[in-house]
Amino acid sequence: MVQKYQSPVRVYKHPFELIMAAYERRFPTCPLIPMFVASDTVNEFKSEDGAIHVIERRCKLDIDAPRLLKKIAGVDYVYFVQKNSLNRQDRTLHIEAYNETFSNRVIINEHCCYTVHPDNEDWTCFEQSASLDIKSFFGFESTVEKIAMKQYTSNIKKGKEIIEYYLKQMEEEGIMFVPRWTPPIMYKLENSTSRLARPVSPAINIPDTATKEGLNNKEVLNTSSSPSEPTAGTPDDKLDADYIKRYLGDLTPLQESCLIRLRQWLQETHKGKIPKDEHILRFLRARDFNIDKAREILCQSLTWRKQHQVDYILDTWNPPQVLQDYYAGGWHHHDKDGRPLYVLRLGQMDTKGLVRALGEEALLRYVLSINEEGLRRCEENTKVFGRPISSWTCLVDLEGLNMRHLWRPGVKALLRIIEVVEANYPETLGRLLILRAPRVFPVLWTLVSPFIDDNTRKKFLIYAGNDYQGPGGLLDYIDKEIIPDFLSGECMCDVPEGGLVPKSLYRTAEELENEDIKLWTETIYQSASVFKGAPHEIFIQIVDASSVITWDFDVCKGDIVFNIYHSKRVPQPPKKDSLGTHSITSPGGNNVQLIDKVWQLGRDYSMVESPLICKEGESVQGSHVTRWPGFYILQWKFHSMPACATTSLPRVDDVLASLQVSSHKCKVMYYTEVIGSEDFRGSMTSLESSHSGFSQLSAATTSSSQSHSSSMISRWRFC
Repeated sequence: MVQKYQSPVRVYKHPFELIMAAYERRFPTCPLIPMFVASDTVNEFKSEDGAIHVIERRCKLDIDAPRLLKKIAGVDYVYFVQKNSLNRQDRTLHIEAYNETFSNRVIINEHCCYTVHPDNEDWTCFEQSASLDIKSFFGFESTVEKIAMKQYTSNIKKGKEIIEYYLKQMEEEGIMFVPRWTPPIMYKLENSTSRLARPVSPAINIPDTATKEGLNNKEVLNTSSSPSEPTAGTPDDKLDADYIKRYLGDLTPLQESCLIRLRQWLQETHKGKIPKDEHILRFLRARDFNIDKAREILCQSLTWRKQHQVDYILDTWNPPQVLQDYYAGGWHHHDKDGRPLYVLRLGQMDTKGLVRALGEEALLRYVLSINEEGLRRCEENTKVFGRPISSWTCLVDLEGLNMRHLWRPGVKALLRIIEVVEANYPETLGRLLILRAPRVFPVLWTLVSPFIDDNTRKKFLIYAGNDYQGPGGLLDYIDKEIIPDFLSGECMCDVPEGGLVPKSLYRTAEELENEDIKLWTETIYQSASVFKGAPHEIFIQIVDASSVITWDFDVCKGDIVFNIYHSKRVPQPPKKDSLGTHSITSPGGNNVQLIDKVWQLGRDYSMVESPLICKEGESVQGSHVTRWPGFYILQWKFHSMPACATTSLPRVDDVLASLQVSSHKCKVMYYTEVIGSEDFRGSMTSLESSHSGFSQLSAATTSSSQSHSSSMISRWRFC
């Protein structure tokens, strides 16, 4: 699906020629854009009269992408081709850019335009748009899309700052004026009888006589009473002033005009249910009252609502009982501004269990029903308080947040929910109060924040520990009488306490797939069989000391012992002979052995963590901070094996004989990842100290004095 992005029209109160002089100073490199490493001119054309100047550059960019993604893609830099077409006579600059790198996988097109302001020839307008079409990208399509959107948004915000920087630089050099282009004498004589008219910027694509943003309020209001519209002042075409103040709030004449025109356009062209004025106004505010942009996202949202029957979700969809019992969230009175208050006890919620019991789709529909209920409550509170209330307040309690909440499929589901909500419920969150944020919170925030709109992030207030009880805390926003009891308040809160979702409620991958709900575990988790006498082992090469090895695995069958070893020797690749390492493939998963039977513990390899016994049904997450470079071996071993057996593995014949006994087989699903110390710094402490009200830290977790490593293994007995 092609994604399109559009920036607001930007106005510089400087002549076009001065802006062009400032713009040219961006090349070949720009210190204000660190990612813009270099640019080379590949083609250039100048007309004889000097009016036309076309230049094509090849630009080298250092994209701010995860190192892992760059390694997978096999590139360090991304190259773009930029074509600038300057017409000094018409006073326009058109910029077209497209990606050269990965052009067969990702198609990026950008168009920018500098033009003269339609109402003031001494001002300059700038417009910018882009499209992104990801065909395929090694399974990271969604990640690439988010990175591209983040980079594009960052560039939009940086653009005006860069131009103003060079304008100031020119001013310091005494350059305050750049003369307009005039044709040479020979061209003046040839064209003395003709005069080229300056092209006028097109009107916005709305069926009335209004022009683009930039007109003064008087002109805009005059267009709203054109002959093509009904008589002004009637309830059907014009919003009553008292109604606006009572239900919509204070609007400027321009904002009021935008609302009227967009609503009229919907009435004339849109087939289906027309949203209420409050809803239309949210989309206008989300796009700074740019009608074209607001109309685009509003139409997309209306189509989405129709496809998914969102208008009827409160009447036709009943949340599954598991959501009613284990989703720790609910509505709770209102804040001091009259906004409905939603309380979410995220730290007490088993996100992994909910995803495995329901899948992403049911969770998404539940969040949509919460948002629809929020809209309804806003309408009710508007009537109760006698003033417009268009958004709600969300209180998120993070006590108990730990590594389990960073389970990748759960984070992926959360990001999808954020994406859908931001696209279809803009300007509905008035304030987000995050309380009792533990030290693990920065890890979650790092994952989630890039996908949250900047305007939304400004509404976040974060409190660590009991800071919410002090000055500037919860009492500034919520009346004392309604502070929930679990936050040391006096009001009983009916929000479910959450807790672990029983594993009996889990659904198999096949059941979820039959409903077109695919969990991400199918792509990032691997399956392995562990036999009596044949552990399953994987090795991880560490180049930089103090890297962090993280793991997440489920014991699907049998009891196993989990070990971590370090070796300076390179483990040999799996072989099928009886003298070296072993590799056995079975229908239930792979079995790979890397520790050679001739290796001796203490000489060829060493143990860096105490063995951890894991029972059938347990889910284990943890991390290990490495001290030395080399090779680390993660091992899952059959529980009944004697501890000394790790130094003398049996031969393949012994293993094949043991396969005849089904009770001598275990199965694990696992995922591992290595995080560089520079990427992990600041969150190691949080991993060591994370704790949940419904989890317990493993007593077997130790910090080996030999390796000086630190690790955290959370064990979940009922998952």
